[in-house]
Amino acid sequence: MSKQIVILGAGYAGLLSALSVREYYKKDQVQVTVVNQFPTHQIITELHRLAGGSISEQAVSIPLEKLFKGKDIDLAIAKVESFSVDKKEVKLSNGSTLSYDALVVALGSQTGFFGIPGLEENSMVLKSVKDANQIYKHIEDRIREYAQTKNEADATIVIGGGGLTGVELIGEIVDHFPKIAKKFGVDFKDLKVKLVEAGPKILPVLPDPLIDRAMSSLEARGVEFLTGLPVTGVKGNQIELKDGQTITANTLVWTGGVAALPIVGESGLEVDRGKAAVNEYLQSTSHKDVFVVGDSALAFPPEGGRPYAPTAQNAWQMGELVGYNLYAAFEGKKLEVFAPVNSGT
Repeated sequence: MSKQIVILGAGYAGLLSALSVREYYKKDQVQVTVVNQFPTHQIITELHRLAGGSISEQAVSIPLEKLFKGKDIDLAIAKVESFSVDKKEVKLSNGSTLSYDALVVALGSQTGFFGIPGLEENSMVLKSVKDANQIYKHIEDRIREYAQTKNEADATIVIGGGGLTGVELIGEIVDHFPKIAKKFGVDFKDLKVKLVEAGPKILPVLPDPLIDRAMSSLEARGVEFLTGLPVTGVKGNQIELKDGQTITANTLVWTGGVAALPIVGESGLEVDRGKAAVNEYLQSTSHKDVFVVGDSALAFPPEGGRPYAPTAQNAWQMGELVGYNLYAAFEGKKLEVFAPVNSGT
């Protein structure tokens, strides 16, 4: 009887796990099932461009059936309700239950709101195609409204979080929304576009000269940076900052953090900071028949130090490695160590 491999999630890590393991096994040797809540692979590194209106939805949303065509990979479009690594079962939102010989957890992460009062209820996030479309439509609607009412809150756009997502998103907004404003007879210079960051600088992973260049470029296009100012609370359209000032804005997009998905810890996997603890082969430290990749995993370099960053390129390389390591584990061969190559940001 063929082995059953179940892969939860079809982001970069899950997608590459599925495609890679098929390079080592024929259909009659191993059955590969990918579970994903959407019928598409969403290119999350390009969502800011969809939110800014510079690319179409088709450019960032690729049908999984197309990607898996001819690969003998089964697809289950459903949400993972729960999974138990002791029972080796996965329960799906469509009522079905999957059993496995090996499991790959590639469920990603969720937005982190850090317990800030009112933040989750009064902000938008950028984690999916649906989110990106919502942000674009919302800002367009607010500009249309401002053209009629001249309400300053409609003309104020706040991005919370100065990491890559926040900075890329605000860049798209100042690049592509001036023509939307013009369509409604609004001078884009009348809009206030602000980025709020709790830390002392934006893009902390980058060298200072690059940070300075990014800030200068965005400031020249009208962005105001408020660094070293954590958001302490949000009441309706009132955004409260640590220094006591309040920004009134009818648009708040929160990109200020990622948090682990509770479902990972609830599965019975050993977790560290809410993420699944893995060894150098990306196997769960508690269950060797489970591999964890992408944002769901807390993986450390062999020499120790900080965990690997939850980036798309790391997720991609994790997926490729796990495809081989699934084969190696089944066949009693030596597993390969995760040693990613950083190709820049």
